[in-house]
Amino acid sequence: MSVRTRGARLRRGVLAAMITAALCGPVSAAAVPRTPAPAPAALPGLSADTLDVRYTANRGNIAEAAEMAKTAGDVQRGQALTALAAADRHFLSFDGRGEGRAVEVLGDLAGADRISVLVPGSDTTLDTFDGLSSRIGGAARSLQAQIHRQAPGAKVAVVAWLGYTPPKTISTDVLTTSRAEDGARELRAFVSSVERVNSGARVSLMCHSYGTVVCGRAASGLDVADIAVYGSPGTAAESLAGWGTTARVWAGRGEQDWITYVPSASISVLGTTIGFGADPTSRGFGARVFATGDAGHSDYLAPHSVSLTNLARIALGAASDVTDD
Repeated sequence: MSVRTRGARLRRGVLAAMITAALCGPVSAAAVPRTPAPAPAALPGLSADTLDVRYTANRGNIAEAAEMAKTAGDVQRGQALTALAAADRHFLSFDGRGEGRAVEVLGDLAGADRISVLVPGSDTTLDTFDGLSSRIGGAARSLQAQIHRQAPGAKVAVVAWLGYTPPKTISTDVLTTSRAEDGARELRAFVSSVERVNSGARVSLMCHSYGTVVCGRAASGLDVADIAVYGSPGTAAESLAGWGTTARVWAGRGEQDWITYVPSASISVLGTTIGFGADPTSRGFGARVFATGDAGHSDYLAPHSVSLTNLARIALGAASDVTDD
């Protein structure tokens, strides 16, 4: 049997396993209880003048949510939220209900020349917001630190955007665009709100895993300078022409990323399209491929990595410095 044939069979097997897991998984997940949380804080409209008010109100709301979680016996959520409520952290928005939503700002959003928005993939919740560079909060800090190393005087703000409800890895949603469509609407609205805060800044989107589907669906007409997708299962488009964007689009896939074995295809199952089509790093897609070294699926923002170095260059708008494979 040829290597190509074995690879094709492996990819088909992976897709079949994913479909089976997605169809069976929700049965066991449905009974998970919800941790109580307060309604989101009442916030003024987003502008440069209301940032501090929003940060303060959300900090109080997060602290209240942490206490409610602890009282309900959800130690993990309580600890996670206590960390988010620290005095040196700044959240534009927060909703502690359900899996939760949170949008954190690192740096001076109103005074930045460039703003990078990180869009996460599946299994991202308030419980998994913080931690190492494999999680969105840690990834944002890793990117900000790398930007400062490469360009100490640059005015760049980084946003950890959990502004939608990502699917679980074991769910029907993770194989379709349903959550991505919702996320795309929220992402477009967020980018528009950022323009009200800082109309002069150039915005870039940094999109990981299922978050690349969100960015692909949001891209049409969106006023951003750069969109970087990495660890992508596909973007629900066969080529960049389907995105309808004038932004520079970058794509990377690490040598150790298991997403390589997910078929770059889509199929119809019971009237629903499963899968996300072409690999955005493929020659025919049309994106600018950037080097990622031996990154695994959760390693793209790991300190000192090739992928982090290039993503920082993209965030800085230094397109000519980005290396390819």
